[in-house]
Amino acid sequence: MVLDIKRFDIYRKVPKDLTQPTTTGAVISIVCVLFISIMIFNDILGYLHIELKNELYVDDPGREGRIDVRINVTFPFMKCEYLGVDIQDNNGRHEVGFEKQTQKHPLGESGCRFESEFMINKVPGNFHISTHSANQQPQAYDMRHEIHEIHFGDDHSMIRSAGSFAPLNGRKAMKLGEDEAFKLHTHEYILKIVPTIYEDIFEGRIYTYQYTYAHSSDIVFGHSGTVAPAIWFKYELQPITVKITETRQPFYLFITWICAVVGGTFTVAGIIDSTFFTISEMLKKHQLGKLS
Repeated sequence: MVLDIKRFDIYRKVPKDLTQPTTTGAVISIVCVLFISIMIFNDILGYLHIELKNELYVDDPGREGRIDVRINVTFPFMKCEYLGVDIQDNNGRHEVGFEKQTQKHPLGESGCRFESEFMINKVPGNFHISTHSANQQPQAYDMRHEIHEIHFGDDHSMIRSAGSFAPLNGRKAMKLGEDEAFKLHTHEYILKIVPTIYEDIFEGRIYTYQYTYAHSSDIVFGHSGTVAPAIWFKYELQPITVKITETRQPFYLFITWICAVVGGTFTVAGIIDSTFFTISEMLKKHQLGKLS
């Protein structure tokens, strides 16, 4: 005896000549297909959308390792020959006039765009742009400036999170007018730096740093009573690490939603069509007087 596998078919087919198309069924079918198309499109967008998961945990940055720093500041009224960057920290580091990877671009006759890249230890310290390393001090000081970039760690341009990675970028200390005293102000930026790990959807990692700042400025006199203004960036690392992870809806969940949308829509549409058809047939019988 040969087993007929067709006996196990639970999706029995009705011959086409035994089916009856209706206008109501056609309208419901069109609406059903449009609804499914819209829902599938939304599900695809939801699957492609990347969400950000934020975590905070205590992590002592310790005294090991160093942090990349990039600075880019314009001094419209101070010549390049007088400017240099000095680096100090609580480990005893004290470099005056750091020159490696430092570029000075003259602007007109009296201005300078100052750029530098260097590394700092993971301990409290400061770096400042001043005239301390100049062979000869200028006759007149003017530390008005515009900050184009102060950045710590890896490049953050690919990070989707808004964050506070470069809040000083674009900041100006450019008071104009007859306020001669402002030209002599020493500017102090207090930076609170937070280590940040960014992990993308492909598990690539970016080690960067967010920071907040507070600013103050005033005329500061040296031990000899002279005024030599500077721009100070005093930093301190926080013992908290932020981890930002890109996440996406699992593929199996995406397929499940698609199946649910298609199956559920066809089921509900079938019930609606059957209901309309039954009511229509009852009305026809009533009109013919055959409804008992």
